Amino acid sequence: MVKISKEAALNYHEAGRPGKIEVKPTKAYRTQTDLSLAYSPGVAYPCLEIQQDPEAAYRYTDKGNLVAVISNGTAVLGLGDIGAMSGKPVMEGKGLLFKIYGGIDVFDIEVAEKDPEKFCEAVEKIAPTFGGINLEDIKAPECFYIEERLKRTLDIPVMHDDQHGTAIISAAGLKNALEVIGKDIKKVKIVVNGAGAAAISCTKLYMAIGAQKENILMLDSKGVITSDRENLNEQKKYFATDRRDVHTLEEAVNGADVFVGLSKGNVLSQDMVKSMAKDPIIFALANPVPEISYEDAMEARPDTLMSTGRTDYPNQINNVIGFPYIFRGALDVHATAINEEMKLAAVHAIADLAKQPVPDVVNDVYKVNNLTFGRQYFIPKPVDPRLITEVSAAVAKAAIESGVARKTIEDWDEYKRSLSVLLGQETKLTQKLYATASAHPQRVVFAEAVHPTMLKAAVQAKAEGICHPILLGNDEVIAKLAKQLDLNLDGIEIINLRHPDEQERRERYARILTEKRQRDGYTFQEANDKMFERNYFGMMMVETGEADAFLTGLYTKYSNTIKVAKEVIGIRPEYKHFGSMHIINSQKGTLYIADTMVNENPDTDALVDIARLAATSVRFFNEKPVISMISHSNFGSSTSDGAQKVRKATEIMQQQYPELAIDGEMQLGFALDRELRDEQYPFSRLNGKDVNTLVFPNLSSARSSYKMLQMLDADVEIIGPIQMGLNKPIHFIDFGASVRDVVNIVAVATIDAYVDKVKKRINAAK
Repeated sequence: MVKISKEAALNYHEAGRPGKIEVKPTKAYRTQTDLSLAYSPGVAYPCLEIQQDPEAAYRYTDKGNLVAVISNGTAVLGLGDIGAMSGKPVMEGKGLLFKIYGGIDVFDIEVAEKDPEKFCEAVEKIAPTFGGINLEDIKAPECFYIEERLKRTLDIPVMHDDQHGTAIISAAGLKNALEVIGKDIKKVKIVVNGAGAAAISCTKLYMAIGAQKENILMLDSKGVITSDRENLNEQKKYFATDRRDVHTLEEAVNGADVFVGLSKGNVLSQDMVKSMAKDPIIFALANPVPEISYEDAMEARPDTLMSTGRTDYPNQINNVIGFPYIFRGALDVHATAINEEMKLAAVHAIADLAKQPVPDVVNDVYKVNNLTFGRQYFIPKPVDPRLITEVSAAVAKAAIESGVARKTIEDWDEYKRSLSVLLGQETKLTQKLYATASAHPQRVVFAEAVHPTMLKAAVQAKAEGICHPILLGNDEVIAKLAKQLDLNLDGIEIINLRHPDEQERRERYARILTEKRQRDGYTFQEANDKMFERNYFGMMMVETGEADAFLTGLYTKYSNTIKVAKEVIGIRPEYKHFGSMHIINSQKGTLYIADTMVNENPDTDALVDIARLAATSVRFFNEKPVISMISHSNFGSSTSDGAQKVRKATEIMQQQYPELAIDGEMQLGFALDRELRDEQYPFSRLNGKDVNTLVFPNLSSARSSYKMLQMLDADVEIIGPIQMGLNKPIHFIDFGASVRDVVNIVAVATIDAYVDKVKKRINAAK
């Protein structure tokens, strides 16, 4: 468990800007016109539209993406009744989780009112602001009344997460844990220790998925809740047992199949665990200290299936697996409520997700290679990026089918794609790349198949239908690595280029390369020796047409791969240089940056080629290039050699391509700020245009720029490097690239290879 000091926690909340959340504008606001549209007089028009049709608020305001996290601070975490204001850090934290996991905006509202009636009245008066209400940290039994009343009086989703969040996640966990050990939920004996809001809701939901009331024992601080107890509230009375032979926790758990703890720490002993049935399921969910530690439970009974609320043990039951996605789905169909059908849909979606192959990003976060459904993994991890698509879609569909949705969704695949884009898991560009590549999959050689990232990417690219992978490397080593990573290599070609069976091919490649480069001093023996190197062999596969595209770079230095590419593939005849590009996808749009890998300090001629290649590459991605030639100076403000070479390259480009939107030299700030550039330099050929392509004066500035953006903004997506100017689709991978980074380049390489084939067919027809 991560140990947090008081000083570290206080500094986290205080440092920089106090608190954890802020409000940001989503529309332009710099000009007088912008402000007039945002406020008076322009704002009157949407106001009148909403007056005519209240549903229009979902079109013209943030209502459809805005949730109130509301509390009176009477049951804060494990702190109890500390008051509304004292609970504000928790509510802000909940707002942060809503945003990062569900893309949902939040206002946290602390109401200094303990009277349930008055609290409800306050919430009802502010409800029109929001698309949903998340009740938080309100003590029982008042929380039951408050939620039920607000569900009746409001026409937006209302959920008390302390009750239903834990219930939904633990119900999914219970469903799967029972499946792992082959027990029937209708027959298992369940002990619930705790009778607060979470315990009551959890138990009701367990019954909704099949648990039998007569098989459930619930305990509060006084012991087993029996029907002869006096002064029971309605919630406890519902779960009171008629049995008179059990009173203590020790008696209750004897022979039980399931223990669910929602009480306090260290109340379940090892002896109690030993008395439970075969393959006991223990959910020790007290926070921050569980009812029994993971170590003690497993020592007492190694056959235990266990969950806690902690991140450092398997099967964490964490409400963040549920509430962001439940509200996301409810908001997206303008639901009037979160009903039982929607909660059950979330349970089944979460449970089903744990049975699917685990994404690489999850394995990486938890430093494992093969999370698979079983005793150690029957609940999805909170970082699983598929939660938003699977759970939100399930909830939205249940809302529509149960009649509480005011908006329908026709294309569920598109809805899921939009959710991925919302959280930056994918962008419209990557979606388009994958769709195009999967429509025309090509044979792609993965040079470094013994690298875990490259091997995972190859398997994933095949699974997504993007390409037909060809793996280079020792087949035994690759098979062993695949087994360690739990990867399926069925249908994937593996070539051990050093195997004796490949001698004929190596010699054939060597003869072809010798003939091609004999005037450069190549001998057959030298070329034959080079065919034992994966980059030479792999590129020759593409050169001879035995493969369509080639990827390398995770192990090899750029300078070496560039040298091999020039020798084997060569530069397209219309250029003297080749280069590379990175694409930056951010909330502000897409930027293409060149040259990011090949030309260290390009002269004027090289810059001209880079600009030409950049323009062609941007068109390849179906965009019209608007190019800024970057320098430290603006339009002649410096006479340095560096500025003059950029200026000269710009002049050549403008003369040779008068239709192209290109200008410079200019500083980066003027390139990206259209209004500032138009005001200061109205003569620019880029007047009135937003730049989408940046050509930098040297490799250092280009790489530093995109790397800095990547490090400063986690929401920025970087695609690249993308090769520009070689005769065949040879692509390089950044050192340290993730699996998703590699798959992105695979998609580009596949499209590149397909386009190359089409062009050749067209030329042959001519």
